[in-house]
Amino acid sequence: MSRHFARRYDRLRLRVDAYLATLLQPRAPGTLRDACNYVLTSGGKRLRAVLVMLSCEAAGGTTRRALPAAAAVEIMHNFTLVHDDVMDHAPSRRGLPTVHKRWDLNTALLTGDTLLAIAYSELLKTRHDNLGNLTRLFTRGVYDVCEGQALDLSFEKRDDVSVKEYYDMIARKTGRLITTSTELGALIGGGSRGTLRALRTFGDNLGRAFQLQDDLLDVVGDERHFGKAIGGDIIEGKRTFLLLTALERTRGSDHRLLEQVAQRKTGIPRLLSAADRRSMVRKVRTIYEACGVIDATRRRVGMYTRRAHQSLAAVPASPAREMLHWLSLSLLHRAS
Repeated sequence: MSRHFARRYDRLRLRVDAYLATLLQPRAPGTLRDACNYVLTSGGKRLRAVLVMLSCEAAGGTTRRALPAAAAVEIMHNFTLVHDDVMDHAPSRRGLPTVHKRWDLNTALLTGDTLLAIAYSELLKTRHDNLGNLTRLFTRGVYDVCEGQALDLSFEKRDDVSVKEYYDMIARKTGRLITTSTELGALIGGGSRGTLRALRTFGDNLGRAFQLQDDLLDVVGDERHFGKAIGGDIIEGKRTFLLLTALERTRGSDHRLLEQVAQRKTGIPRLLSAADRRSMVRKVRTIYEACGVIDATRRRVGMYTRRAHQSLAAVPASPAREMLHWLSLSLLHRAS
């Protein structure tokens, strides 16, 4: 069954890729057109788009009906990535140069803005009796993602960020877009209030598990599969569940080193040599292993994945529901 689901996921992902390829902007100025096309054709898991389609099907609709909205969510996700890469000074994304590195900062900002406009254009192509509800839900997702990014940036200037605040941040920055995907799909599919609520809860818990797993892979992942440099969060001093929990659990020299990591500001990582970066990542990873936060993060990922599974019990039985269950397990064991 897992092979069947994996093949279907690939087919859905390829449908999204093919649809996005039809949205290339031939009339846009050359550089902006090329940059938008670069982003839309750069690949990726298309997770959020697939979640829209599967949630629509689980709620009684069809994947075809959900395709424009699925594309809208995927494009909106890429809009956030383009701007996040600028704010994070990221040199690469999915193994390719980021937009601001391949072109320049201004082009990256305009590309992100244009992608957001295209996303709304695609959402409005959805066949639904109440486009206003879809648009309000989508807009709330955009707003919450931006708010979550603002919280993440504000954490860089504070030394008193709590784990609770971290969870609030990821619920908006990462979780909201995944929740928007499942809720949007349920609305398009015409699901009952109970189904809508269940798929919203599924998305919320899946989003938390996804971000925690992402934080974990930044420490223990394989760069060949992860798509970006391992230890980037450590070098940037990002407040992740691992760092915040380790600060609570450590004392002495280990705690002082983690405090130095947490106090790093944007831009400073470029002053470190490659050897110094690797050394810092190794030392922090050793501390994480010693104080048990790597295992603690894995347990949290498992907990939120189980909660996601439990919420699916309120969704009518169907192959789509079973595939959502399989997909959440696949994310739990993912390497990228």
